[in-house]
Amino acid sequence: MNTTHKQSYFLSQPHQPFFILGLANAIIMMLVFALSYKGIVSLEIASVTFHAYSLLFTVFSNLFLGFLFTTFPRFCQTQVIERAFYTKIFYANSFASLLFIFGSMTSHTVVLLAMAVLFISQIYAIKQLTHIFSTGQAQDKTDPFWILVAHYFGLLSSLLFFLFELGVELQMLAINTGFYMYIIFLTFSVAQRMIPFFSHSYEPKSQNLIIIVFALLLAKTILSSFTLAQIVIDMILALYLLREFMSWKLPLFSSPAILWVLHLGLFWLPMAFFISALAHTLEFFFALDFYFLGIHLLALGFVTTILVGFGTRVILGHSGQSPHADALATKIFWFVQVVVLLRALYSLNLAFGWGADFLFDISLSAWLLLFIIWAARYLKVLVFGYQQ
Repeated sequence: MNTTHKQSYFLSQPHQPFFILGLANAIIMMLVFALSYKGIVSLEIASVTFHAYSLLFTVFSNLFLGFLFTTFPRFCQTQVIERAFYTKIFYANSFASLLFIFGSMTSHTVVLLAMAVLFISQIYAIKQLTHIFSTGQAQDKTDPFWILVAHYFGLLSSLLFFLFELGVELQMLAINTGFYMYIIFLTFSVAQRMIPFFSHSYEPKSQNLIIIVFALLLAKTILSSFTLAQIVIDMILALYLLREFMSWKLPLFSSPAILWVLHLGLFWLPMAFFISALAHTLEFFFALDFYFLGIHLLALGFVTTILVGFGTRVILGHSGQSPHADALATKIFWFVQVVVLLRALYSLNLAFGWGADFLFDISLSAWLLLFIIWAARYLKVLVFGYQQ
């Protein structure tokens, strides 16, 4: 296989460059955050802003773009996205990621420039997805519509982050909008479409499922400063989603690994909201601080599990291989749950004063190890189209 062909293959499908960029950022951005959290590196922006923005827009966004640039045209039944377009988005996002890392440690102005580049890149990506949606021949475009809605909220969140860095007090609104209305709602919109399809589940879904979840997440975002409202909304989401998912009659205990990992990620959604409601209740009545326990259970248990499951399936399927998880892939799926557990333990440690602050280092190392192993397992497939 000559070099020209290797380079051509790397950019031949949209999921390949975006997955690699997302994986690289998952490792690099978390390392920088850890160094700042430990006081080893001084950042030009607040560490919370760095942590939230980098994960939302340099990690999760790129992984989702790789998936959606591949599958969204199929959802809408239209032509695939041209290579000339998605490579420009990839180069822009790569450049912005480098600027963001460099600027975060050296210059606030460079951080603003990185955010501006990512914002413009988002506009072009969403414009392309909107064009696909409007010209697609699919009879039912309900799911693609809500996927687009999530992306527009992501664009709003990106703008709010930029304005916050200019001095407007919008940090929590930017974070909550980006997390709940963009990443959580986007993951849910894709999962509720694809997981029953992969599972050959033909049970009817509630016709109001997406709009109800959308409304509840929007209420959660708007009322984020009211603890009692958070408790009520979290509990409603937990019970409603659990009832809905159970009605799909998914083959939970008889599925291959490539499928049960998606089931596991799906059920993390109601579980995370239930635990979040409990944590908010304890915080309200006993003045405890669980240090974003609910958010991390959603980000790791739901989003990361789903992304690792979908990502592995896409990598295999689009390289001409059977979508079958081998022994190592199955171990990776389980290791995601170890990462979730370790991060949850760190929150419990802070809330109850166990003094086990070393759990931060362990949970962070587990995150890094997860993405290093996943990348090492499938890097050759993404770059060259084969694996050993």
